[in-house]
Amino acid sequence: MVEERFKVQGSLLGSPRRVRLSADESPEATRFKGRKEKTINLPLTKKDALSLKVGDMVLINGLLVTGRDKLHKFLVNEKPQKRDIPFNLDGTVLYHCGPIVIPPHPPLEKGGRGDFRVIAAGPTTSVRVEMYEHEVISKYGLRGIMGKGGMGQSALDAMKENACVYLHTIGGAAVYLADRIKNVVDVWKLEEFGTTEAMWLLEVENFPAIVTMDAHGKSMHKKIEKKSLANFKRLIK
Repeated sequence: MVEERFKVQGSLLGSPRRVRLSADESPEATRFKGRKEKTINLPLTKKDALSLKVGDMVLINGLLVTGRDKLHKFLVNEKPQKRDIPFNLDGTVLYHCGPIVIPPHPPLEKGGRGDFRVIAAGPTTSVRVEMYEHEVISKYGLRGIMGKGGMGQSALDAMKENACVYLHTIGGAAVYLADRIKNVVDVWKLEEFGTTEAMWLLEVENFPAIVTMDAHGKSMHKKIEKKSLANFKRLIK
């Protein structure tokens, strides 16, 4: 089936109108235009993580987990063992995301199938969990952290020490990213933390991201920060 896509065209003074996108303008065509994508299948091995470099465009397939502030705080403060977590985190990606999830309908007690559905899954700003990430990466065998905006030196050190990468995904595209989630497999701490703070186990297909911090200690964010600072100093002279 061919899906028709539209963009909104207009000006501040005129009424907007919908214009059909050409094939070259579709998100799939423009997402990484001119650059070769790498498909990565979870779980990742150490060798897989070390093969990824800053600037690599990737499409992720397999099972990943979500986690925001409450989940990170719990992992660091309560220090649950791997066997106490219902999912195998070894080699997977921890996505900084508070998804909007439609609960089962009809409810389970009324004969519903119990299928959750994610309708929005945009990234959370990752630096907000910087103080926890070194320990989380080191203890739970993660090979990838995904979110937006990058992370600091502590997280970068943990990535180098443990063969882990940071994956920056698309901000402002929560619904599009939710379409890349093919199945809600399970959830942990839903009643205790709530929908957005629980750890969701999600099956994704062709989930787009770019490697911006790698397991060799390189960070695109640090490079951009240094360049921006140099430009700022030049402007204020």
